[in-house]
Amino acid sequence: MRVETAQAFGRVAVLYGGDSAERDVSLDSGAAVHEALVARGVDAELFDPAKRALAELVSAGFERAWNALHGGAGEDGRLQGALSVLGVPYTGSGVLGSALAMDKIRSKQLLAASGVAVPTSLALRRGEPVPGAVTFPVFVKPVSGGSSLGANPVHDAADLEPSLKKAWTQDDTALIEPLLPGPEYTVGVLAGRALPSIRIESAGRFYDYDAKYVADDTRFDCPALADDDPLAAALATAALRSFEVLGCSGWGRADLMLDAAGVPQVLEVNTVPGMTSHSLVPCAAAAAGIDFPELCWRVLETSFAEDVTHGG
Repeated sequence: MRVETAQAFGRVAVLYGGDSAERDVSLDSGAAVHEALVARGVDAELFDPAKRALAELVSAGFERAWNALHGGAGEDGRLQGALSVLGVPYTGSGVLGSALAMDKIRSKQLLAASGVAVPTSLALRRGEPVPGAVTFPVFVKPVSGGSSLGANPVHDAADLEPSLKKAWTQDDTALIEPLLPGPEYTVGVLAGRALPSIRIESAGRFYDYDAKYVADDTRFDCPALADDDPLAAALATAALRSFEVLGCSGWGRADLMLDAAGVPQVLEVNTVPGMTSHSLVPCAAAAAGIDFPELCWRVLETSFAEDVTHGG
């Protein structure tokens, strides 16, 4: 649904901060979104659920919420369920899509069963021994969460156990996957449309937290490919199909990497991507002619989707 006037949105709460490990990034995202919405005339106010009860959204007269909470309860379906019960429309995916996208085990199972290419993975609970031989190099990451927290490439057996322990600091279960040769791409999705793909080249070992939010030497090529490049179509198709399979909606981002045969493998789907100065969806939107305030506006429009107050 396209919205023509700022008044049509009513009073908007920009949810940011929260209590997940990604709080600092969320504070930056929320502040940027709030500034952009206010500049467009939207009656928006910052709202930190770590400091205010969600029930205040109703008592304070907020009519909808722009969710900029990364990770944890803000992205795994719990917030979406609470907002649905409160009757407050919100941006992005509903309860099911949020929960499935956050769970890398179940999301990969569903994607693979639906014909979407994903890396093979081995799930290990905290302290569980690695069964059999592992073919290195591999990539170790927690089963939930984002911003590459607890994630690490592993090139030999000596580093495997320390990397698993690092992943277990973020979640009780860790995943071991083949370390694909790449390159790495990401595709933003906005209201059912795939944005131009971005090729990511990190100066470090991989695209970690520092490369995402701090470093200035991470290279983003956007658009990464010409419109008529078959790979561009393959990346967009994989991203949109992943959203469809997992029941995601509104906006988000799919991260992909090429395997040795050049086939895009879906690594994960993010339902509340970053909106900071280093973030990828704003970069892709800009390549499509959508500036940051317009992007924030269009994401807010997704709160009018028919199903966002009952977990669809």
